[in-house]
Amino acid sequence: MADCIFCTIAAGEVKAHAVYENESVLAFLDIHPASRGHTMVIPKVHAERLDRLEDRHVGPLFTGVKTVMGILEKALRPDGLNVGWNHGWAAGQHVNHLHVHLIPRYGGDGGGGIQSLIRSSVKEDLASVADQIRTAAR
Repeated sequence: MADCIFCTIAAGEVKAHAVYENESVLAFLDIHPASRGHTMVIPKVHAERLDRLEDRHVGPLFTGVKTVMGILEKALRPDGLNVGWNHGWAAGQHVNHLHVHLIPRYGGDGGGGIQSLIRSSVKEDLASVADQIRTAAR
């Protein structure tokens, strides 16, 4: 997609600090890193979100994510990794092209798990919510 910055990066039209590439994915350093080595893995085909990525591209994307995780662990020796993506604008997705964040974590860096991203605690009936989700899955 011509107006997508990540598509132009994948096409080689815009420079990025690439750390891994194969026929399906490109991995490059985030220009606003949350930690040393913060990397994004993108599918080379355009899809705004995971639910819009064709099924045939899902496996290669996550194989690429797994490969880059190993590379980061070997190169930077972090104590852990946060792995995930922001799905939609309300969830913090700032670029309209699916991208998986790999954020190396180091002891004492102040980071936490995904639960640390949520600033409020929602109190609701879990059984009711689970029933609503199961009903939608039918």
